[in-house]
Amino acid sequence: MPGLNVARTLERTYEGIATEWVDEILLVDDGSSDNTRELAEKLPIRVIWHPHNVGYGGTQKTCYLDALQRDADVVVMLHPDGQYEGEIIPKLVAPIVAGKADIVLGSRFLDPDGARKGGMPWWKRAANRFLTESENRLMGTELSELHTGYRAFSRQLLLEVPFLRNSLDFAFDTELLMQAAHFGFRFHEVPCATIYNNEASSVSFRQGVVYGVKSLGAGARLVLHRRGIWRSKKFQARSASASSPGRAPAPTSPTAPPPPTSGTGSPSAASSSSTAARASG
Repeated sequence: MPGLNVARTLERTYEGIATEWVDEILLVDDGSSDNTRELAEKLPIRVIWHPHNVGYGGTQKTCYLDALQRDADVVVMLHPDGQYEGEIIPKLVAPIVAGKADIVLGSRFLDPDGARKGGMPWWKRAANRFLTESENRLMGTELSELHTGYRAFSRQLLLEVPFLRNSLDFAFDTELLMQAAHFGFRFHEVPCATIYNNEASSVSFRQGVVYGVKSLGAGARLVLHRRGIWRSKKFQARSASASSPGRAPAPTSPTAPPPPTSGTGSPSAASSSSTAARASG
């Protein structure tokens, strides 16, 4: 979980996690000014803290690096601000464990009226629809939402996609999805509820405009790279020699959520305040 000043919602987010699917939960505190770190250290989760604020994208980099180095097979990003349901982690993890997907997105728009009912402001719904439709055309995908913060990744995707080259801010999310599409990784979506309230973190209108412009800019870079006009290292594969040594294949998918086994053969998760767990969210 990548987090910043989430003391009010962290404990409730933790209590909602489907822990039978999680080997480890990690919170990365991005230099919070409240007592996020102190509260997290009282919970049964691992805590990494940044001595200064790095940014949302930079916090995710810490999450994923730590999960990979701890041999996670599946990594789930869950925001610790209460905007997403921890209970549906099994639905995000299962398609990856089954070998049917490399990245699973929790979409708030699979239910056509779900975002409105959940309190998402009208201008955010409109911006989400415009950006998603534009980026689908650029990426060659047909996804219902490309701007969800609820995501699960396979180990292989995080090893192959050069996410460390991405932005430190919110544009990181869009860049990672475009990289995944460019490298041919398989997408899957599951419905998730929209939860907007006073405690949930949210970008301002101005921040949203900047994010939208940067997202479209990332799409333009992808097009230019594919056409050979302006190459970007963000869309260049890492060296094959850098692959992780000695990794066993990912486990086969269960039909019902079994308790994960300890060790290297289980999924992992990361959340937004940085919750990373093995086979979790």
